[in-house]
Amino acid sequence: MTNTKKTIAIVNGTGRQAASLIRAVAAVGYGVRAQVYSTEGLVAEELAELPNVKLFEGPLLDNPVLVDTIFDGAHIAFINTNPLAGDEIKIGKALANAAKKRNIQHFIYSSMPDHSIHNPKWPSVPLWAPKFTVENYIRQLGLPATFVYAGIYTNNFTSLPYPLFCTEFLEDGSVEWRAPFHPDIKLPWLDVEHDFGPAVLQIIKEGPGKWGKGQRIALAFENLTPLQVCESFSKALDLPCDYVYDKQIEVAVSVPNGYRQQLSALEILFGHYNAPYFPGPDFQYMGRRKGSNETVTSRNSQESSCGKPGKLTDTARALWPGWRSIAEYFATAFVAEEEANGKTWMMDKTQST
Repeated sequence: MTNTKKTIAIVNGTGRQAASLIRAVAAVGYGVRAQVYSTEGLVAEELAELPNVKLFEGPLLDNPVLVDTIFDGAHIAFINTNPLAGDEIKIGKALANAAKKRNIQHFIYSSMPDHSIHNPKWPSVPLWAPKFTVENYIRQLGLPATFVYAGIYTNNFTSLPYPLFCTEFLEDGSVEWRAPFHPDIKLPWLDVEHDFGPAVLQIIKEGPGKWGKGQRIALAFENLTPLQVCESFSKALDLPCDYVYDKQIEVAVSVPNGYRQQLSALEILFGHYNAPYFPGPDFQYMGRRKGSNETVTSRNSQESSCGKPGKLTDTARALWPGWRSIAEYFATAFVAEEEANGKTWMMDKTQST
């Protein structure tokens, strides 16, 4: 049975990862002490009404009182800092130090790779690399830690003119997704709102004895090429969806400067070098071709937690078998989000049929 006395410290509580986790852990009796940047807004108001959830409002940068407060009485921590909320490395180190001081039993950190350490030609992605720096600092502290690497959010898709994941509805009734990802290279996918929380909840339940040894876990439930994503979109919504491989990301709306730099790095990393989304041996399986001494590296597989070869998605699917496929997402949540954004294509489609 779940120990209802255990409390989890969480930061950036209204972010998609943290909010998904708060919903999951509160539902089974864990206490939550979550930092949020504002208690206003639909997500914050929803979380504040959940049982055993306490929100603490304020920024994390140079705020040692708030940092210490959220760890007060906590046994477990989930940390996913907001890269646009200030010096992420400084914030991450302060959180790790506070966790060490409070003797946190299991420190779960949402990390991302620094591609530049794997290939000198690959750029560091500005909103990812600082997380990897913090990860290394956590390792140096000796915290009982798990490092989760979230795949691409299926929730990013929208027909609004946002860069990178815009599904543009064309006049001929078809849909177009334009991005710098090679059409035949697989990418890791995650419905973050539906599946992130339950997967991390299982990591918490299984505990630091299994997961607190510094493992890196890919939280991705499907490994699909852009062409396969468009095929899933078409099948789910009965709409033709075409993928356009474009090495330059169109920015049609105003975006923060930090995110613009992120997009520029992604253009180089994926559009020019076709780099793997998750590089490194933790996310690749080194094997040999049958009857050959040739070593083969697969971008689409990894070593499982028990050291045996397996697919990139194996660990996530074992943690949370109830994951939602990208086709299911397009058929359900995507439509609901589009309606909430004032889109009417789904009604036009119904009338036309």
